Amino acid sequence: MPAMSPTMTEGNITSWKVREGDSFLTGDVLLEIETDKAQMDVEAQDDGKMAKITQADGSKGVKVGSRIAVIVGEEDDLSTLELPLEDATFAPSPQEDLKSGIDPSQTSESQAEAPPSSKGAVTPRASSPSSSGSGTPRKQTYPLYPSIAALLHEKGIPTSEADKIPASGPKGRLLKGDVLAYIGRISQSYPSEQSARITKLGHLDLSNVQVATPPRVPSQSTAPAQDTASQTPEPEPETDTEIALPISMKSVLEVQKRIQETLGVTMPLSTFIARATEIANDELPRPANYKPSSDELFNQVLGLDKVKLKTSRGDFVPQVTAIPTATVYRAPLGPLKKHDIIDILTGNPTRASKPMAKPPPANTMTGSAPATNVFSVVAVKGEEQRARVFLERVKTILQVEPGSLVI
Repeated sequence: MPAMSPTMTEGNITSWKVREGDSFLTGDVLLEIETDKAQMDVEAQDDGKMAKITQADGSKGVKVGSRIAVIVGEEDDLSTLELPLEDATFAPSPQEDLKSGIDPSQTSESQAEAPPSSKGAVTPRASSPSSSGSGTPRKQTYPLYPSIAALLHEKGIPTSEADKIPASGPKGRLLKGDVLAYIGRISQSYPSEQSARITKLGHLDLSNVQVATPPRVPSQSTAPAQDTASQTPEPEPETDTEIALPISMKSVLEVQKRIQETLGVTMPLSTFIARATEIANDELPRPANYKPSSDELFNQVLGLDKVKLKTSRGDFVPQVTAIPTATVYRAPLGPLKKHDIIDILTGNPTRASKPMAKPPPANTMTGSAPATNVFSVVAVKGEEQRARVFLERVKTILQVEPGSLVI
């Protein structure tokens, strides 16, 4: 439980904003705590991951410094990380530290309000070197902190006497607690104890963290069975479907001939097919796997899609293949029968047999109209019906109303 103010000793957990296993970034709100004075959010000081929540939502009277959750680094694996046991002791709050460090014998009201001496100075409390745990006096090579200089001026201690005060700060610098201990306002050992405590809390103690044992590797005898069970059949790739439709170009050829006789202009067959394709692609039924375009999504944002259309424009391009004309097979001529002398004398000569036409095979297309071609398109899965509608429209335009393509 963090101390959100110097006087905070305990707090209530209103709600957690992250759950176990969730990752968070610097500045994200981890939880919301409540005291008797305010309600505050606790933000993350670094990127990490929530490993364990020990104090759930609604916990009351949680002491400052007690464990409420365990967070780990972003790259740590929660499945292989063993959490340390919770320590029963917890760090005291600043208010409790201050209470424990003040010497009651030196904080009486009479001494706090005692008038200064004739020189305005406060006489420091005599103490033996063995009882003083604040540090050793040393010459201050760095400028004094503004708070130290103000305190010395307030208590009437000359700046030159600062070198005689035991210093417990980093690199031997004088701290405000050293001055308060020197004049007897707090315990002599309090500054050194707080300095050691801050130094200890400034380093992360990972002595209780134990690496979890890796999972057991299955034996070779059971490995093939598991591999066989884990093998799943791969899905077959989706194949496209080719849809074809025979279309007669007889009407188109007649229109082309009339244009050439009337206007003296030859209109290629490719122009007829291209214009028919352009018209047939309009307002085709939407496929089952249709995905809206960027324009349609933008219209949905603006609320302009009140009327939902069931059609869309296609992009089919037909492939044209000519149908081979039917072939008539004739039976080969067999050897002629020799004339018999009796037939010659009786006046009945043997007639040569005429060749008979062999019927075509069953799979040979007969009776096809001239200029008949096969129009085919390739349709992806789900667009087969859409492709059939397209070819039916092309057939209707080219066979029934090819003259509309000239306008």
